[in-house]
Amino acid sequence: MDHLKLPINPQLCQQVRFDERDGQVWLDEQRVLLMQLIALAEFRKEQIETLGLERAKGFFMRLGYSIGKKDAQLALRLSQSKEPLDLIRTGFSLHSLKGFVRVDEQQLEIDQSSGHFYAEYIMHDSYEAEMFCTELGQLEEPVCWSLIGQASSFTSALLGREILFKEITCRGCGDNTCLLVGKPAEEWDDVNNYRKYFRRSPIIEELYELQSQISVLRHKVDKKSTLGNFRGQSPGFQHVCKLANRAADANVTVLLLGETGVGKELVARAIHDASNRENKKFVAVNCAAIPPDLIESELFGVEKGAFTGASHSREGKFERAHQGTIFLDEVIELSPRAQAALLRVLQEGELERVGDSQTRKVDVRVVAATNESLEEAVKTGRFRADLYYRLNVYPIHIPPLRERSEDLILLIEHFLEKYHAYYSKRTAGLSGLAMQAMMNYDWPGNVRELENLIERALILTDSGEEISATVLFPTLSFKASQTLSEDGHLIDSSENEAKQQSSLWIQEALNDCGSLEDIEQKFLDYALDNAQGNVSEAARILGISRPTLAYRMKKMEEKG
Repeated sequence: MDHLKLPINPQLCQQVRFDERDGQVWLDEQRVLLMQLIALAEFRKEQIETLGLERAKGFFMRLGYSIGKKDAQLALRLSQSKEPLDLIRTGFSLHSLKGFVRVDEQQLEIDQSSGHFYAEYIMHDSYEAEMFCTELGQLEEPVCWSLIGQASSFTSALLGREILFKEITCRGCGDNTCLLVGKPAEEWDDVNNYRKYFRRSPIIEELYELQSQISVLRHKVDKKSTLGNFRGQSPGFQHVCKLANRAADANVTVLLLGETGVGKELVARAIHDASNRENKKFVAVNCAAIPPDLIESELFGVEKGAFTGASHSREGKFERAHQGTIFLDEVIELSPRAQAALLRVLQEGELERVGDSQTRKVDVRVVAATNESLEEAVKTGRFRADLYYRLNVYPIHIPPLRERSEDLILLIEHFLEKYHAYYSKRTAGLSGLAMQAMMNYDWPGNVRELENLIERALILTDSGEEISATVLFPTLSFKASQTLSEDGHLIDSSENEAKQQSSLWIQEALNDCGSLEDIEQKFLDYALDNAQGNVSEAARILGISRPTLAYRMKKMEEKG
């Protein structure tokens, strides 16, 4: 194949957006950074001095491999052609767009049926080679480590097989050019030596293992900082942990306050699990879900014949929770009779089944919850004051998710892992723009809404793909920002879109009419038709004078 200088697709340029107000730069849905090369050179120097040359090389090759996976996703999304040849060229065009390197294609051979692949590229102005030539000093081996990892990664992803690129010559070690050659991995004699660079370094694994052990030990030493499956790390979370763990030891009645979906049942269950009742039953009751005429019998039991339909005696939720914990969610919905019966259980530790005169002793820890103000309900006569005072012995307010944004990333990771396992698929996580949208959202439905959103998004996203912002929030509108024009200048996104629409309209007009004269004739016919033959009205439609229109009509008749 002849030498080919790969052009940058204008559509790729349009994926770069500059948001001056928020100080952010975006490539598609991934946030990117503009950073001085000298700063990266200093960082690379520190990595080499700290980890050694081989470990540093592996680190930067894995960095490039990670970037390459994102490039493959973007190429698949933006390339108009799905031919492997075009996709790979789009991937290398991304190298140039990001300022990493300018690539000239020397040879590219792909035969999917036989599995043949061979590629050669000359890399001009490689940022990695420049680092070593100008800042770090030349080495005895090629230095474009990230570019090798990047090319290997996106090519492998696009072709669905392992492709390995190697740098044969490099300016960073004294050669005249940087030459990159790619072949199927098994065709390289030293493939196993290169594969080791794409595996995590043992020192990193050791650090992770030590961190894990420290985390386990810390939790064992300080249980007050954890709370079952109620997850977080914010000050609000830590405060709830502290109060809940103290309540667990004290065996006190607890009232959980907070908006719908903040995780009140998780806190209640955590209190039970941290108490000396952990081996006994935990019974959860949603009082709002039980009809008012049945709530009393559901909670306290019923005797045979107590009312029509009571064909046999049965115990209620309190008896089932004996020596354990009962969680009464939406306790504000209890009927007056049920409120009186609950007060008796709290004061005397006894109850009577509906239709029975026998008193039964019960030993139950009560954790109640509400998302409404019980105090206001007392004032309006909706809730008993004496019961409110008994329930409000130990209130715990659970802050809404919007007030503990530090917990959001932890919760997102938790729900992703949960539904990855549940649906037996694994996405690439949230895109940068999707994560920003999550951080900016107000979360009226709190943690429950977050969980539902993650589950729905995971269902709609294919394995290996990123969860996009539009999948999470279909009605999301992005702020106005700047993008790159075809000549590399910053222009407003709206201006760019208008220019695209204008260009599209002009192209369609030329395709349909063939010449400027034919387009003009179409305009004249359209105006006259709409003006029903009235020349003066047609001139007003076209924004020209009547004599000008008459002249143009005469000119068209003469040519016709």
